[in-house]
Amino acid sequence: MTPAWLDRAEYPFTSRWVEIDGARMHYVDEGQGPTVLMVHGTPTWSFLYRHLVKGLRERFRCVAPDHLGFGLSDKPAGDAYRPQDQARRLTAFVEALGLKDVALIVHDFGGPIGLAWALEHPDDVRRLVLFNTWMWSLKDDRQYERVGHLLGGRLGRFLYERLNVSVNVLFRHAVADKTRYTRAVHAQYAAPFRAPAARHATWIYVRELMGSSDWYDALWQRRQRLAAIPALVIWGMKDPAFAKLLPRWRAVLGGAEVVAWPDVGHAPPKERGPESAALIGRFLQGSGRAA
Repeated sequence: MTPAWLDRAEYPFTSRWVEIDGARMHYVDEGQGPTVLMVHGTPTWSFLYRHLVKGLRERFRCVAPDHLGFGLSDKPAGDAYRPQDQARRLTAFVEALGLKDVALIVHDFGGPIGLAWALEHPDDVRRLVLFNTWMWSLKDDRQYERVGHLLGGRLGRFLYERLNVSVNVLFRHAVADKTRYTRAVHAQYAAPFRAPAARHATWIYVRELMGSSDWYDALWQRRQRLAAIPALVIWGMKDPAFAKLLPRWRAVLGGAEVVAWPDVGHAPPKERGPESAALIGRFLQGSGRAA
């Protein structure tokens, strides 16, 4: 059953579930055609990609899961919720649905999670679309080290689990265009985390910003497996977290198309959803450029 708080006008999709690791993983599967797999980060869920699903489902099969601990998926108490655990589950999800020859879209922590699968199955990845994300260790960068050390400990756990700071403060602050982030939209991001116990995964993610550095390094060592895949990079340049990371992606994905929006923050699928859908649709349909 879907919850009463879900805004069906904004999210008019059929909810589906599949059992992964003994828990129910929620996803949407809309449209027909070549498969597009959309992988979210934190503290978001498939709601982040609603504009992409609406804009692409007439031509593509749009599959957008909620990681365990997020959105409408189960939130098992005491689960590890590390990005490498979520990557393993994403692989199980892809296998359960029999997905092949996909265009992979990733954002935020969805980057290392989704790209971990892509690195293991490059022949099954037709195209890549990257929104503000990363795939390497963030150690030795003072900005990320400060955040990781401050919020990855007891104080951070209190702020994340008791005050829902991930949604109510950090995510809201990362939005540059506040006209696209109304109270009603904010409510859809906050509702899955109403109970303090449901917020545990959001804290695990910030703890693992530094804690999973070796795993990120292992992904980065295999980055050349992605270099030949046609890629579109859509970047919000007002992102306080990841704006500065774009040059590294330019170097790795040398032939990628890059759309850098100077007035957009951390989550272009939210702030420029319909515009992103149009760019991605053109990119996925043709051999030419998206714009």
